[in-house]
Amino acid sequence: MNWDIVKGNWKQAKGKIKEQWGKLTDDEIDQIDGKREQLSGIIQKQYGITKDKAEEQIKDWESRQKY
Repeated sequence: MNWDIVKGNWKQAKGKIKEQWGKLTDDEIDQIDGKREQLSGIIQKQYGITKDKAEEQIKDWESRQKY
């Protein structure tokens, strides 16, 4: 899946992101506003993982999305 599709459907994606990464707050998800790099950074911070691991999780999540 192309991240542009996620960004274009951000309102729907926010709920799915919250399901996947429950530690993210609504304010953090609003702050991300469709920006992939910000999502990665916040996941790293909240879950204490490396950038590579966060990117791996995002890619896995993207591959399962259907818009």
